[in-house]
Amino acid sequence: MNKFSKVMATLAFSLFAANAAADSKDAIKISINEWTGQHISAHISGSVLKKAGFEVEYVTAGAVPQFAAIAQGNLHLQPETWGNNVGEIYPKSVASGDIVQIGLLGLEPQEGWMYPPYMKEKCPGLPDVQALIKCTQAFATAETFPEGRLIAYPADWGTRSKDLIKNAGLPFKAIAGGSEGAMIAEMQAALKTKEPMLIMFWAPHWIHTEADWEFVKMPAPADDCDTNPEPGFDPKKTGDCGFKQAKITKIVSRDFEKNWPGAFKAMSAMTIDNATQNTLMLEVDQKKRKLEEVIKEWMDANEETWKPWVDAAKS
Repeated sequence: MNKFSKVMATLAFSLFAANAAADSKDAIKISINEWTGQHISAHISGSVLKKAGFEVEYVTAGAVPQFAAIAQGNLHLQPETWGNNVGEIYPKSVASGDIVQIGLLGLEPQEGWMYPPYMKEKCPGLPDVQALIKCTQAFATAETFPEGRLIAYPADWGTRSKDLIKNAGLPFKAIAGGSEGAMIAEMQAALKTKEPMLIMFWAPHWIHTEADWEFVKMPAPADDCDTNPEPGFDPKKTGDCGFKQAKITKIVSRDFEKNWPGAFKAMSAMTIDNATQNTLMLEVDQKKRKLEEVIKEWMDANEETWKPWVDAAKS
């Protein structure tokens, strides 16, 4: 090797060492929320980061409370943030730079009030929301009669359904679900007995493979719905529009890129689609397999998918 080659080799090694040294050795703390799809996104993220040589720690945190922890730097990564259920801290923290958005995850979501197919027989006119209002008692239970019963999200996911019912004056009573698992159990029980069922839920999710769940067609959402009475159910009321559909974003703490530049590149490159998440959710929730086992199996079978993300961390 001539002198020039030695110099270039030494320089290349020095640059590689400098890049490697730039990443903190501290564990990257990944937020774990209350639903299986997010567990899958979080553990794929963690598995990719481990392949790239990073330490990872999973930390349980509520879907809304997590944002204070990310803004303070106590949590570092949340790969599946549903942008229409974020509370007040999130937009302020994004605006201040304490939370950094690093791109869309790749999921194509839908969210709103759902009902099973047999409810169309009990409530002709569905999915139109005016039909829902006219046949409220078809959705009532002994505990809510004469109001209809709506299973809403768990309390720490926010209060959007409860707020809509109050603001629009809808004849329903929102009952907070205890967890994703508890909500699914109610849905499956209702399918077996054809009991009244209306629930705030979302897609993608494996539950849609069990029955043709449909979403109620609400008034269009509007950015100024909280101040402008024109849109929504009643032209004299505010805050009574349908639900905004989410963009699902990957977010990190303010110093994430500085502390883990390689991890930042890997997470910026990573994407997950509906088909992948639905398939893995089915394995975990329906077939009762361990999450870690399902994720490892996916990683082993899909190196061509995730290897470019790992390579991005080293670029």
